[in-house]
Amino acid sequence: MKFGIHSFQEAGFDIVALQDLETGTQVEIIPSYGALLHAFKVKHTTGNLNLIDSYTDIADLEANLRTSFKSVKLSPYACRMKDAQYTWEGKPYTIQKTLAPGNAIHGLLYDAPFTVTAQQADDQQASVTLTHHFKQTDDAGYPFAYDCIATFTLRAGNELQLNTTLVNQSGVTIPVMDGWHPYFSTGTPVDELVLTFASKEIVEFNEKLLPTGKVLPYTEFVEGKLLKGVELDNSFVLDLTKPQPLATIHDPKKNINIAFYPENSYPILQIYIPPHRTSIAVENLSGAPDAFNNGLGLVQLAAGESRVFSTRIQVSL
Repeated sequence: MKFGIHSFQEAGFDIVALQDLETGTQVEIIPSYGALLHAFKVKHTTGNLNLIDSYTDIADLEANLRTSFKSVKLSPYACRMKDAQYTWEGKPYTIQKTLAPGNAIHGLLYDAPFTVTAQQADDQQASVTLTHHFKQTDDAGYPFAYDCIATFTLRAGNELQLNTTLVNQSGVTIPVMDGWHPYFSTGTPVDELVLTFASKEIVEFNEKLLPTGKVLPYTEFVEGKLLKGVELDNSFVLDLTKPQPLATIHDPKKNINIAFYPENSYPILQIYIPPHRTSIAVENLSGAPDAFNNGLGLVQLAAGESRVFSTRIQVSL
């Protein structure tokens, strides 16, 4: 068998690891906190390199998860929601799970426990499936039962596939959007990295980083751009007609490429560079921030319907 799965405890975390037994590549997930992608470790000339900027231990996570949201599942909405409110089928709702009154961000599952419901390893790949059953009573602002099923699959060539299946368990049509929030680091400062992505439009934001409803022409990163001095906390509309990958992070110093292959289910790319500039968040989203209000990419799931959202990340050394 070329691939394996094992579970272990480290720094207070319960971790599930997918392994490429031939190359030593290892992907680590923390199920109990938002199906968190904790590590993507590859063998490099500089040593064993973790490309995910995660938490050092459980105390770090507990202190900072709700401000950084690093590498967690974003569901049933992502990014900011204006005043934590939206209207669905003529009825107003107010999200209860907020960072402060009126400040709703990154959904309802970012710190929710997921359960391992399937795992498999063979000569081709290793995968683990994590499930969270959101109940109608979990948040009065989103009184819709649904299942969030996240599957991580590691394949040869340092390729990680992320599939999320949302299943409507309510008796009515519900609004959803989906996303991931991974932070990447090669150990090189962000200012020395080159970012490329196939975008034809940028989502216009107001001063509160909420979409105005407009999208504007934007092609600044099509040919790649050094990130020195660049500030980003923006949403971009990907040009899905372009050949994959649709986005790459290139570290010219260490000759590392991190490539992103979102399917059509993820037409929005959110990029965020935090003030410390030691890592960069590259987020595949099914819709724009505040989609529950502006409708940009909002998905409607009929009763009993399911929808799959999929992207791949591949590391070249």
